[in-house]
Amino acid sequence: MLSLRSNDRRPFVKCPTIAKLTIFTPRPLTRMLTLTLKDFEDARARIAEHIKRTPLLTSRQLSEATGYDMRLKAENFQRVGSYKIRGPLNKFAQMSDAEKKRGVVCSSAGNHAQGVALAARIHGIRAVICMAENATPSKIAATKAYGGEVVLHGTIWDEANEKAKELVRDEGLIYVHPFDDAQLIAGQGTLGLEIVQDWPEVDAVVVPIGGGGLISGVSMAVKSFNPKIRVIGVESSDGPAMKASVEAGELTTIDCRTIIDGLRVRRVGELNFSVVQRYVDEIVALPDREIFDAMIWTMERCKLVIEGAAAAPVAALLHGLVELPAKSRVVAVLSGGNVNLDQLRGLRWN
Repeated sequence: MLSLRSNDRRPFVKCPTIAKLTIFTPRPLTRMLTLTLKDFEDARARIAEHIKRTPLLTSRQLSEATGYDMRLKAENFQRVGSYKIRGPLNKFAQMSDAEKKRGVVCSSAGNHAQGVALAARIHGIRAVICMAENATPSKIAATKAYGGEVVLHGTIWDEANEKAKELVRDEGLIYVHPFDDAQLIAGQGTLGLEIVQDWPEVDAVVVPIGGGGLISGVSMAVKSFNPKIRVIGVESSDGPAMKASVEAGELTTIDCRTIIDGLRVRRVGELNFSVVQRYVDEIVALPDREIFDAMIWTMERCKLVIEGAAAAPVAALLHGLVELPAKSRVVAVLSGGNVNLDQLRGLRWN
């Protein structure tokens, strides 16, 4: 059973899994995705020489706080500072020479931009990254440093995305979606493959949800290895796009109020939604403020710099939203560590 819970004290709804999908899906999805363990093993082989196999770190303090045997999958140590390089590397490795010559384009102000830029440079592909004109200067600089051609357009992601689609039409560039893409999902899922290879006894994996690309890949990878492993997704209750869609039984566009980059989407992907319905056991949500508190907790107690989205699993665990038997073996996915620290300049503290 896929269940949905929130830390805002509202009642939660239990939703049927794929076996009863037609009961709560008024309009059946036309795009479905199922990947096998071999698909993830193949993807891992394609990208292996270009990524880091990030560690599973123990945390005594998080274990004591939760009563579980905790590990942290530290993708904040990954190249470009997040898991977002995995998917583009897998996609670009499967492009034909003719496709590579066309070049690629994406729209992002965050980790996807940097992942696409570096993966494209590795494969010798031109990469155009469309960003809003008010994007963080440090993220613009980082994307350029990885080899991306940055085009500034509009003031929000949607406007930058329209510019990207215009470049697809006018220049023939190949659009790289940030999450609703089977090859990207397979690449992101290699993170889950590493978890089960490094800790085969794991009982549960807790994953942040933005557009759904990461949890789609991770859930299929770990359940292909062992269907009994529980997969729990975490969203901000200030913008729970996946939770809202699962509750409605169809893709839903929400009024997204979260300010956390990696969790801020108004509508999740169609492929991602189809996977979550079938492979994710539970979705929980809690407000931005509690996620930011967990970010500070992780920095203080675990000595790890992580971004807001990466703190969401830790927040859910600290607030008791992940309910498992005592001493369960649990992995929290720390999805990235790209934090804008400019606002700390000039401050002093001990």
